[in-house]
Amino acid sequence: MSEQKIRNMEEFAALSGLSRPTVSKYFNNPASVRARTRERIEEALERYDFRPNIYAVNQNRSLTKNVGIVVPYLADPFFAEIARILQRRCIGAGFSPILYSAYGEQKLEVEILEGLTALKPAGVFLAPLGRLSDRSAIERFCRDVPTVLFDSNVEGMGEAFVGSDNFSFVQQTVDYLCRTGSPPCFFEMRTPANPNANKRRHAYLKLMEDAGLEPHVIQVEGEGWGFEEIGRRGAIELIDSRALPTDTILCSNDRLAIGFLSACYERGLRVGRGEGCALRVASHDDHPFSRFTCPALTTAAHEYELVADKCMETLFSLIEAGGRFSTRDETLIPARLILRVSA
Repeated sequence: MSEQKIRNMEEFAALSGLSRPTVSKYFNNPASVRARTRERIEEALERYDFRPNIYAVNQNRSLTKNVGIVVPYLADPFFAEIARILQRRCIGAGFSPILYSAYGEQKLEVEILEGLTALKPAGVFLAPLGRLSDRSAIERFCRDVPTVLFDSNVEGMGEAFVGSDNFSFVQQTVDYLCRTGSPPCFFEMRTPANPNANKRRHAYLKLMEDAGLEPHVIQVEGEGWGFEEIGRRGAIELIDSRALPTDTILCSNDRLAIGFLSACYERGLRVGRGEGCALRVASHDDHPFSRFTCPALTTAAHEYELVADKCMETLFSLIEAGGRFSTRDETLIPARLILRVSA
């Protein structure tokens, strides 16, 4: 028997040479893993004399094996993709995922959280509406249910947040665009639905200021989650009035950029860096459709798999810790620049 003291399941997984989700899946249901994997885990349990407290945690809190996944707008392919990966990870770990969408409505988000509380889930992945969220409702929910926030960080809420580093997104696109052509203007909604937009604007302003360049923020009218149409209408107005301050446009998110590209097509403007191109267009997120636009969209990409894996790892740690961390855990994952024809 080893004298090494193992404090939690993460350390046990590392020492046994297996992934954390595989180990957690075994502890939830030993028959759910392959026979050889089960043997390796049981050999490691004997060697290190480790007994996880996840059983006691679940028993004491009368938890189910349900895991909630709550997104603000499931019709947005970004949220559909991250939810898909989280669902697969939960199933692989022996949990039963339940997916909800608030569809941009505060009342519906509150009702979802109230319903989830009654279900006594093992934990919840929550991407809040953000600006429209009822903060008191989220605070109550996070007190009762082990919650990992993702995508939108409502400061001080939940035991942990996992998301993308918005400054990293804008830093990569601004740096590239400035090195290869005219400095970009920033194209966004005047009333953004998602709080990440504000962080991206602030990053743009700081980066342009640090570079000694004049920033240009263009805000178009429109509310809600119909970003493509809002972007298309706003871009047509700018093109028709010849109000663009530069030939390089950096959109706050890919869905707005898709609308902008549509407007360019309608007005006969070629987008890209080649001969005869009138504008360059870049954006952020690597929306699942962004590589299929015409032209394909240059963007700073979310690391979908890394975000989902870190969400799962954090939730397992949170469950094992009894639903509470001593300090709020926050993980920001840098973006990855993807160069395509649009810029």
